[in-house]
Amino acid sequence: MKDQSTSSSHRGVEETEDIRIARILTWLSLMAILFLAGIGAKAWLFGHVGHAFVLWAFAIPLTLNMLWFAHTGNRTMQKGGLIATVGVLFAYLIASGGENNTGPLWFYVFPPLLFYLTSLRTGTAILLFCYLIAAAVFLFPDLPLVSTEYTLDFKIRFFATLTFESIFCFVLEASRLKARNELMTLARTHEHAARTDELTGLANRREMQHRLDTEFSRYQRSGHHFSIALIDLDLFKSINDEYGHHAGDEVLKTFSELTRRIIRQSDIAARWGGEEFLLLLPDTSLLQALSLAERLRAEVSNHAFLFRGQRLPISISAGVCSIAKAGSVDALLKQADVHLYAAKEAGRNQVAPRVRMGGRDDANSSPT
Repeated sequence: MKDQSTSSSHRGVEETEDIRIARILTWLSLMAILFLAGIGAKAWLFGHVGHAFVLWAFAIPLTLNMLWFAHTGNRTMQKGGLIATVGVLFAYLIASGGENNTGPLWFYVFPPLLFYLTSLRTGTAILLFCYLIAAAVFLFPDLPLVSTEYTLDFKIRFFATLTFESIFCFVLEASRLKARNELMTLARTHEHAARTDELTGLANRREMQHRLDTEFSRYQRSGHHFSIALIDLDLFKSINDEYGHHAGDEVLKTFSELTRRIIRQSDIAARWGGEEFLLLLPDTSLLQALSLAERLRAEVSNHAFLFRGQRLPISISAGVCSIAKAGSVDALLKQADVHLYAAKEAGRNQVAPRVRMGGRDDANSSPT
């Protein structure tokens, strides 16, 4: 859950790109239908009646593909249907020659479309298969369904120019994909940096505020309770003063690692500021939050914080509050701060509020 916002953002970018490609394919299909209608009309006027009817017939699967996509929204079928229809159309144009043996020239449209709609590997495989079909037509003009023959000069020029275009399109698409992936990686890096504390690797205050607001909205909608624990490293300034800021940084990083080990996958830990940390505990009651905070306090108290071979005296105080005790995020934070202050006033290295259990005042119990 800690990386959900990044993965969700990544999925959102991919979804946006898929929607954009689907729109482009819709417009390409419309343009193809118009071209087929226009070229078919021209073939009709010049007496190529059979050719005209075949071209008009290819407009039918294109139209059906568009209608199917409009009904189902299946973008994979939309891509596959368009590629299959265009592939068969080009096979027909090569086998028949079109008008005046110019049919193969339309094949130049295929490589850029193919690489844009598929992966480089898939596009190359389909293109090689089309090459084989063209070579078979050129080498064996007596094959069934082949009704034309091309000059040697046309064959050489066709394959040479088509090969150059295919390689050029491959390189351009590979460069585009590389640039896109680099931009996506850079965007994720910046997004992560904007949400994360650089020293500890935990969420920063801005990200935690966003998570608190989100969790509070969920609580208002569905009544899912949550709690927070505001934690402060006791006498941390003295660590910096006596051992130096590098020692203080190491303590902060070690404490963050301990925190990550203690909290659940669904919990969020953030560096709230300086030596203060905040835990957001979804679907957690006050007693459960107190139990977790106490486990963390005990873990820190028992852990050997070492710096240059010397053990540092590290402990924490924590103020815990549940949303059931507050009417807003601000009130929740203020109440947790009050409890943290009470824990420090009571001698530090403890968790507040003190919970009365079994007729006694139990400050550091472990309720379940």
